[in-house]
Amino acid sequence: MIIIFLRTIILYCIIVVAFRIMGKRQIGELEPSELVTAVLISELACIPMQDSRIPLLAGVVPVLTLLAFELLVSAVTMKSIKLRLLLCGSPSIVVREGKPVQHAMKKNRLTIDELAEQLRKNGITDISTVKYAILETDGTLSMIPYAASEPPTASDMGVKAAQTALTTILVSNGRVLSENLKFRSLDNRWLEKTLKSRGIDDIKDVFLLSIDDDKKIYLVKVDGA
Repeated sequence: MIIIFLRTIILYCIIVVAFRIMGKRQIGELEPSELVTAVLISELACIPMQDSRIPLLAGVVPVLTLLAFELLVSAVTMKSIKLRLLLCGSPSIVVREGKPVQHAMKKNRLTIDELAEQLRKNGITDISTVKYAILETDGTLSMIPYAASEPPTASDMGVKAAQTALTTILVSNGRVLSENLKFRSLDNRWLEKTLKSRGIDDIKDVFLLSIDDDKKIYLVKVDGA
């Protein structure tokens, strides 16, 4: 009994450390690869906890292996846009200017009832008041309402409010997001010209470059660049 108790405590400590290393996220915010790792770690830890005849290392080694692999995948996805899209997918706009984007909903197997439920959870009962609703890669729904519908509403206060703009990331950690460039009807020539006008010759010196509906550009250089 004491052996089982000690084995359980050891595995518990290892799993806590593993999840701390993976990062501070709730279960609903995990990317697919992270969720798979979390489930497998939990299952592998249960086996040596329940059966003292199984060596403790039979649980510890697979857990540490999965943790190391997850950290490796995380490091690679930071450098590779294609691998990140393969493992995590990309955000999808499911509501645009008050109307559901049906092909995006079908692609993500999101029903109108599920969309309405997510809107209600955000205090929205009328989809026509939503300018953009974006299904993130972790399954959560981000919403940008029309300016006149934000609480307190500008119409209630009798003032004219500026519309919240949708920001699109064009460069992430030195990598160009080609699909986002196309979404904004831009090309690499425009990107090069924009960077040169700001004294940047190498795309790898750009940590973040984004643009919104009003063509407002936000640029952050890599530290030390």
